[in-house]
Amino acid sequence: MIIGGSAPIHGAPLFSALAAEASGVDLIYVSLPEVHANVARMTSLNFLVHPFPGDALSAKHVEPLSEMLATMDCVVIGPGLARDKNAQTHLKALIESCACPMVLDASALQPWTLKAVKGKKAVLTPHLGELERMELALEDIAEASEEHMQVIHVKGAVDKIALPDGTVVDVEGGNAGLTVGGTGDALAGLIAGLIAQKMPREDACILASKIIKKAGEELASTQGNAYTTRQVIFQIPGLLKDIVL
Repeated sequence: MIIGGSAPIHGAPLFSALAAEASGVDLIYVSLPEVHANVARMTSLNFLVHPFPGDALSAKHVEPLSEMLATMDCVVIGPGLARDKNAQTHLKALIESCACPMVLDASALQPWTLKAVKGKKAVLTPHLGELERMELALEDIAEASEEHMQVIHVKGAVDKIALPDGTVVDVEGGNAGLTVGGTGDALAGLIAGLIAQKMPREDACILASKIIKKAGEELASTQGNAYTTRQVIFQIPGLLKDIVL
């Protein structure tokens, strides 16, 4: 399942959903503001769209979404969600009530996030700016990951993936074209799709990082750095076949 979006942002959760679809999962549920429901339905015939009324998460959305999450194999929470104080209150409640593995990105990455996922299985996917918002320094991610027993996947020219055992895996590759908007959302969706297919979250992060970076390299060979996130997503199935099989 993907939960995201706000009045001005519809693409972020849909990039996550498309990447999850490209990973080979059977069903993709998408929950975003009702104003974007038709766009979501047109983005893929496979999406099961469950819009929430209004422009942002509210108290009345938390319980029904939590009930849905209890039936899911994995969820991406955060891409494009509103960041105002009221919306954040309900986002925190949703994360604390979530019963399935989570990939938390964008608006779900806050100073309170690591405490909110205590006792749960989560992957946090910040870039350096979001890591700073979480009040963490790059050199502290190994300690934080081990302390909270979560995976912290820091996106960058070299992805640094801190694992619950206290180790950090570096994944190199890619190019400047991957800074285009949406590639982080695609990464989150791909990680979630792999987790939903029973891949351990540590392995899912490493594999997803390699695939996104390799996709950027292949696209750059013919287009330079002028490619889009949707083109990156189109590369995922073939790269999965090549790398996994």
